[in-house]
Amino acid sequence: MMKPDTAAPRALRIHASIAHDLGVAIVTGVHQPGDTLPGEIECAERLNVSRSAYREAVRMLAAKGLVESRPKAGTQVSARSRWNLLDPDVLQWMFESEPSEAFVRSLFELRMIVEPAAAALAAERRTGRELSQLGHALGEMARHGLTTAEGRAADQAFHHLILEATRNEPLTTLSSSIAAAVGWTTIFKQRKRRLPRDPLPDHQVLYDAIAAGDADAARAAMAELVRRALVDTEMSLER
Repeated sequence: MMKPDTAAPRALRIHASIAHDLGVAIVTGVHQPGDTLPGEIECAERLNVSRSAYREAVRMLAAKGLVESRPKAGTQVSARSRWNLLDPDVLQWMFESEPSEAFVRSLFELRMIVEPAAAALAAERRTGRELSQLGHALGEMARHGLTTAEGRAADQAFHHLILEATRNEPLTTLSSSIAAAVGWTTIFKQRKRRLPRDPLPDHQVLYDAIAAGDADAARAAMAELVRRALVDTEMSLER
């Protein structure tokens, strides 16, 4: 009987862990744009990992726009304008420290641009199955509350499902990023202070509009939901 191969999963965990630590160091300013990271051999020895694991971690960061490697120049931290700030991992790394107020507010600006229009499309195009999934996510939010990981996961699923229901393929590519932004800003608010109010009624109004197929009401409900979430976050930023 063959034994399970644990080497590959372990290698994946190693290079993902290296990428995480380097990514956090970059987005929090420990490594500034233009800085050259230490060489592959030096870093691998210092971290006590294989050179291939370190190399794969750097490839992950390059795919997210955080670094670029050039022959004879080494690996340099990219200009911030090249970072994929909507990558869910990059968002996580930004919120592991203390993101700037400007960055937090910019996420809400993005949500206000994207999500109301998506809600309107979802109201027109959603299927019965998707409506059932939205209702389930809403129920899980009510059951667990947003102070729990389960409740926050349900909240993210709710917003993800709305973008999926638009049937707009380019728009749905943003669903993971929007869900990540929803999740991390909620955690950010809780880290600063307790949630100032229960946002579940806002989600219920939005669900009802989508269920009724009322695009205008869904657009307005989502805009109000995002606006109130921003107000809650601004209250947290004032502390």
